[in-house]
Amino acid sequence: MAMLFPLLAVLIWAANVIVSKAAAHVLDPAAISIYRWLVAALVLTPFCLPQLRRRERELKPWLGKLLVLSALGMVMFQCLAYYAAHSTSATNMGVITAMVPLLGLLLNAAVFRQRVSAMAWLGVAVSLSGVVYLLGKGDPASLLANGVNTGDALILAGAASYALYGILLRRWAPPFGAWLNLYLQASLAVLLLLPLTLTAQSMAIPAQGIGLVLFAGIGSSLFAAYLWMRGIQKLGSDRTAIFMNLLPLFTALLASALLGETIHHYHWAGGGLILLGVALGQGVLTRRGALILSFVNK
Repeated sequence: MAMLFPLLAVLIWAANVIVSKAAAHVLDPAAISIYRWLVAALVLTPFCLPQLRRRERELKPWLGKLLVLSALGMVMFQCLAYYAAHSTSATNMGVITAMVPLLGLLLNAAVFRQRVSAMAWLGVAVSLSGVVYLLGKGDPASLLANGVNTGDALILAGAASYALYGILLRRWAPPFGAWLNLYLQASLAVLLLLPLTLTAQSMAIPAQGIGLVLFAGIGSSLFAAYLWMRGIQKLGSDRTAIFMNLLPLFTALLASALLGETIHHYHWAGGGLILLGVALGQGVLTRRGALILSFVNK
């Protein structure tokens, strides 16, 4: 039963990739970017504002770091995904997003000089080969001739941004609790996104866009986050993290069923190599047997 929490969270996040793709035909990327976090902040306000007032004095020293976290995790990652959806498939978005743990490994090594094992470097090589195969649509040489699709490049940059967000969130560990942290970052994201609205062709929300905004602002930003946190409480962070490997699969299946996207051989091959590389880089394969046994024993 406890496994349902992270499983449903990943399913909602996969559905949010589909929402991002669907929104490309309905809403300006700047519009859904700000409305998503505005909805999330408004829903959280009655629960979090009283607590924020009590801890107002503690907030000032953390404001700079919270701005950085909001810019990386809420603004850049999500905005780039909405812009990427205009020129790449939902399937590609899901597969490339699965690289976040591996990109975090690379950024830890490059920025914070964290030692990387030989197995992790092997994982990097395997995943990168999968990325090249995927982006080249089964013909890696075509990347030299045609370059990388703009949408694929944007979602890759967004994944790197979110990987850095995860690193800094763990290192800084703002002491406000999960929900208040989310509320603060969502509220700051609304402020940071205000200048972007000046670039929008229209900030209007058509009738068919209301459900997309609500799903992104409540379903993905709040409900999935709650389920994920409950999963960590019930199963622990290591067991819960394994479920993120299902994101590309769920996304591909939903994209095929709801958007009519065709899943090609290079999606399976490239995505499989990416996930294998992530598993090697994170040491998942060495722990998987013990974790599976622990799930069975539960």
